[in-house]
Amino acid sequence: MGQIKYSDAIFTQSAPSIRQCPSDSGAEVAFAGRSNAGKSSAINTLCQNHKLARTSKTPGRTQLINFFALTEEQRLVDLPGYGFAKVPLAMKKEWEKHLSEYLAERQCLKGLVLLMDVRHPMQEFDTMMLNWAVEGEMPVHILLTKADKLKKGPAQNTLLRVRKHLKEAQVDDLVSAQLFSSLKKTGIKELESTLNNWLKIDPIESSSESPEE
Repeated sequence: MGQIKYSDAIFTQSAPSIRQCPSDSGAEVAFAGRSNAGKSSAINTLCQNHKLARTSKTPGRTQLINFFALTEEQRLVDLPGYGFAKVPLAMKKEWEKHLSEYLAERQCLKGLVLLMDVRHPMQEFDTMMLNWAVEGEMPVHILLTKADKLKKGPAQNTLLRVRKHLKEAQVDDLVSAQLFSSLKKTGIKELESTLNNWLKIDPIESSSESPEE
């Protein structure tokens, strides 16, 4: 399969729970993060379309699982933002239930991009998401967003600190990390490289679905 063109991404549907998600086939990568981590901006920057994923002035507005098709078999998924929204506890519990179901049961999910503000990494929600993913042996790529808000030295120190934490937790074989800035458009190539690797479709798998000529 040729190189993935992220600028081809189109919104296809929103789903309130795993039961309303599109067919569990092909390959998809999900983006998750606290509501103020810059998740929508990162997706829009990656796909060169500032209108693709909705950015809201009120963090936590996105309460649905949003799907963006790259090809017929490859998708990006924008998961609900967490941890910042002023919503009732019961609603938060409901979000968590749908999120954990999606991460545990979605067979075509190949990896999770976990976004954290570089100035406030490894918050409680981030650790919860990491634990869920690692328990299910799901690869995770941490994007330390808003890297432009720090000088180069402190940003690099944060990255090294996060990597050290992952190594000490003995999850560095499953979890990687990088710096990213939507504003300066830095870190895009590194992100693309990880996504390309995860979204690869096994040619045997795809050819078995279509009848032989």
